[in-house]
Amino acid sequence: MTRGPRPSGRPASFRTGDAEREAKIAAAPGLRARIAAQQIIADVLSGGHALDERFEPTAVPSRTAGLDDRDRGLARSIATVALRRLGAIRRAQAQLLDRGLPRNCGQVEWILIAGLAQVLFLDTPDHAAVDLAVRATRLEARTAGLAGLVNATLRNAARRRDELIALADPLADETPAWLAQRWRRNWGAQALAIAQAHLLEPTLDLTVRGDAQEWARRLDGVVLPTGSVRLLAHTPVPELEGYADGQWWVQDAAAALPAMLLKPSPGQTALDLCAAPGGKTAQLAAAGCEVTALDRSAERLKTLSANLERLRLHADLVVADAASWNAGPFDLVLVDPPCSATGTIRRHPDVRWTKKAGDIESLVAAQTRILANAARLLKPGGALVYCTCSIEPEEGEHQIAQLLRRDPELKRAPIAPGECGISPDMLTPEGDLRTLPSHWPNDNPRLAGIDGFFAARLRKQG
Repeated sequence: MTRGPRPSGRPASFRTGDAEREAKIAAAPGLRARIAAQQIIADVLSGGHALDERFEPTAVPSRTAGLDDRDRGLARSIATVALRRLGAIRRAQAQLLDRGLPRNCGQVEWILIAGLAQVLFLDTPDHAAVDLAVRATRLEARTAGLAGLVNATLRNAARRRDELIALADPLADETPAWLAQRWRRNWGAQALAIAQAHLLEPTLDLTVRGDAQEWARRLDGVVLPTGSVRLLAHTPVPELEGYADGQWWVQDAAAALPAMLLKPSPGQTALDLCAAPGGKTAQLAAAGCEVTALDRSAERLKTLSANLERLRLHADLVVADAASWNAGPFDLVLVDPPCSATGTIRRHPDVRWTKKAGDIESLVAAQTRILANAARLLKPGGALVYCTCSIEPEEGEHQIAQLLRRDPELKRAPIAPGECGISPDMLTPEGDLRTLPSHWPNDNPRLAGIDGFFAARLRKQG
């Protein structure tokens, strides 16, 4: 069975000024949330936008304006699941539509993706998912004639749910071909396990300032081997105990390790390069370091500043280019440069569909410049940790190998098994950290997995 031609070009936004159309939306509870989800899916897949960015209050155009918290949460849930299971959804669509979608079908592609996400993977009642998708199709004259197609496709999907889900392969269908090829080459048999881990919805990990066991008890979570607290509940973050008091911050367990590996202590000077949104800055400040947090984005540093204010922590904030800024030197330098973020797909499923193979080459070049400057900003005898949330060796293992060849003053300070709770399977033969999304398997999916991360610890001689 073959797919028909894919609609081309970025879809136009739904019109919002038509009074009759607005009345129809208002008359159907839940429809506005579905429309927002459809628009955001289109923004990501056709416009290359980040999913989280589309839910920011400052997003232009705003897709969630006028939604209450419940509908905003529903729109996010639909869009996230649609992107996490996009391969299965597109495969199901190909099975259900012998001739594919007609050309120039406007919003129908996105309406169907959102509808199939609900029918196949969410707890939405089938009748509600189908009815609201049909209503969304009928809102525009250009798509109204396809309402019957949408209705039949989604009802057929509901009848064949188990069959359609079973057909999807995590690596062949749920992963773009260029990434699947890379992972097979770099990770061999582990590539399938990585792709499977991306299908599980992760829960929140927290870095806590007090007793981890006590906070796990209070927040209905468990303490992970590395000391982070992993939550079991779905409670919105601002409603959790300790949030307003700055007792913890959200940070994946893998992302918490690089700052820990520096072994920060009170009075040390520490530089966090490419620091926003600030989880690692907070760790260094909480350890008593005199922290300089640098980022080239003033807007991202505003977010970091707000986070530090809630946590009642301090750092000197600098807007600058990490590849050329000159100050210091510092006792500790933490380098977390922009990367492909392929290690974060379990939390950010849009990364699979917005990154391209050519992105890695340009990112590697920028990382090399930033890392070289970071080494210059380190005191003799000081410690540097370089990390990326990528599972691509060019952005991790290869960067460190090249740096050590270029700079004889730097020597690797290998990470020991058990240090910071790191298990031997998370270490390379050279003693660097390498976590994969498939690490930490668990019978309870909410307790399984960790972001893919690389980190190497170096010391400057002298």
